[in-house]
Amino acid sequence: MDKLNKIAGLAVILTSSLFSISSYATWQKDKTYNITILHTNDHHGRFWHNTEGEYGLAAQKTLVDQIRKEVNEKGGSLLLLSGGDINTGVPESDMLNAEPDFIGMSKIGYDAMALGNHEFDNPLSVLRQQQQWANFPLLSANLYEKKTNKRVFDPYALFDKQGLKIAVIGLTTEDTMIISNPKNFEGLEFRDPKIEAQKVINELKKTEKPDIIIAATHMGHYDNGQHGSNAPGDVELARFIQRGDLDMIVGGHSQNPVCMESINQSQKNYIPGTPCIPDQQNGTWIVQAHEWGKYVGRADFTFRNGLFTLINYQLIPVNLKKAEKDANGKTSYSNYTSEIVRDSEMVALLTPYQKKGEEKLNIVIGHSQIDLEGERDKVRYEQTNLGQLVVRAAMDRTDADFGVIGGGGIRASLKAGDLTYRDILTVQPFGNLIGYAEMKGQALINYITAVANRKVGSGGYPQWANITFTHHQDGSVTDIMIGGKPLDINKQYRFSLPDYHADGGDGYPILKHYINTGFVDAEVLKGYIEKNSPITADFLK
Repeated sequence: MDKLNKIAGLAVILTSSLFSISSYATWQKDKTYNITILHTNDHHGRFWHNTEGEYGLAAQKTLVDQIRKEVNEKGGSLLLLSGGDINTGVPESDMLNAEPDFIGMSKIGYDAMALGNHEFDNPLSVLRQQQQWANFPLLSANLYEKKTNKRVFDPYALFDKQGLKIAVIGLTTEDTMIISNPKNFEGLEFRDPKIEAQKVINELKKTEKPDIIIAATHMGHYDNGQHGSNAPGDVELARFIQRGDLDMIVGGHSQNPVCMESINQSQKNYIPGTPCIPDQQNGTWIVQAHEWGKYVGRADFTFRNGLFTLINYQLIPVNLKKAEKDANGKTSYSNYTSEIVRDSEMVALLTPYQKKGEEKLNIVIGHSQIDLEGERDKVRYEQTNLGQLVVRAAMDRTDADFGVIGGGGIRASLKAGDLTYRDILTVQPFGNLIGYAEMKGQALINYITAVANRKVGSGGYPQWANITFTHHQDGSVTDIMIGGKPLDINKQYRFSLPDYHADGGDGYPILKHYINTGFVDAEVLKGYIEKNSPITADFLK
């Protein structure tokens, strides 16, 4: 035991944690076991490749099959894990409740998945159906039913690899309570994942006695634990867990490639195909593979005499392209790395789903003469013209005096030109319902102030229409103008917003007297564009 501890203390950075040799070990002394962990996260409906031929489950299957064959031929073992958020992203998947995604992942051979916050964009009944489509466990150790005090999903899964027992624990961000629709988990609660993780680990050590413990999480990676307005993420989790108790975290949620430039500092603008060193905190490796299936992360470990050591790590691009312009300004695309051929059986499996969606989504419903800005780094930080358009559509349907929506509810930009229903559903994929509330001016001041103080950069950052005000550094709001006129504290005003925010989503004040029209947000936007096409710069002033 002392000798092993000495080895662990002298090990280079590629060494993870040390498990004590004891009477319950099932591994053979002095034997080297090779374990490969593959991982993805934040799939967000991208079962099909994009127009440039990037990512997609068909190419991913070819890649995973190749790695699995290589590992098996060398006598090693492999686990394929997901950090969650399969739902919500592209219309073809959203319209089908991610059926092609879960079926495709099952065919690839995923072993387990952490439930992400977007798994709760739909009612729990939809998630239960997705469990049936998946032939792998969906895990969350920190989601409980309040009445029974019991977990709603399995907290962990166990795997036997050549006599090594590997435990995978699932954890879901606490932010789910404010960034997903609260109606979809009434009677449930997301508890502190750090505490639940240590609790499960302690139970596992007493009962199952695993040799390796991995957490599949949907919590986010934030450099040096600086999580800002978000709930604590993977760095905080690793630092909280007793050293030596957790070997690896396969993460998601922050949608970034976790490749470290230096201690506690990630690389900025990571270039696909270049070397990647994952984070390590308190003896625990932390990995994340960006988003959408753009990469398959590969971590090759050895396990010998209780020592779990990282030998090699890489993020493997799945047909990612770099754009280059010639002298005439024409854009061409080339692969960062070798082209991965799409698996023909997977293509055949997914093609009917893709065609089913395309039939409904490619119909032109209007035209815009300008680019409409909806990128994450804009709508969560400043007012944009697409934010204006989305809010005005809801105002028009509800006959409201002004309107608001959290920037996180806008998920894509729209280029100038013809607009299709596909485009609209990409902008608003959540299927929230539009409604309105009414308040007198005095009460409205408090509401506007609360919403205006949603943190910049968060999904709750508000996009407004037909209202202006001065927001002071101390959080107060003055000079409120609605429809170009000063707010009258005695007047009754009507304002539009999604049911998601009326129910307290993104930390907005819960509205008890809210009228839900039953109109889906994307349908409302579609109708507004049809009625007001073409959309011009003057229209949005």
